[in-house]
Amino acid sequence: MYLTTYDPFARATRRAFGPANVSRATVMPLDGVRRDGDVLLRFDVPGIDPESIEVTVDRGVLSVSVKRQEELAENDKFFVRERTMGTFTRRLYLSKNLNADAVEAAYNNGVLEVRIPVLEQAKPRKVEVRQGDEQPELAA
Repeated sequence: MYLTTYDPFARATRRAFGPANVSRATVMPLDGVRRDGDVLLRFDVPGIDPESIEVTVDRGVLSVSVKRQEELAENDKFFVRERTMGTFTRRLYLSKNLNADAVEAAYNNGVLEVRIPVLEQAKPRKVEVRQGDEQPELAA
């Protein structure tokens, strides 16, 4: 397991808004992909000013914060309001197998990509299998 998310309010959100509305409550949905040498996280953040995006790592917790501001002229009045405004944060606990010191982030077309390298000792490796007379005694 490379990432752990925990939302203490998820159950309350489902109760209050019902299962059909839970997706509206998820402001920054993400996909996580394990690749050969890294983990790639893709956050959907459309309509966000790239200058407002903040990605931090502190004691094994990756935090992604974004801010969407209201764009209203003085005489504008809402007749429909479905877009959520404000500051939104997602936090993920990083596995000790990931290199938190080498996190990289890039924003393009409403998608924030965060790349976290896997530590060398955590990468899969092939173990040589010796045969017959080649086998030295294994240390206990």
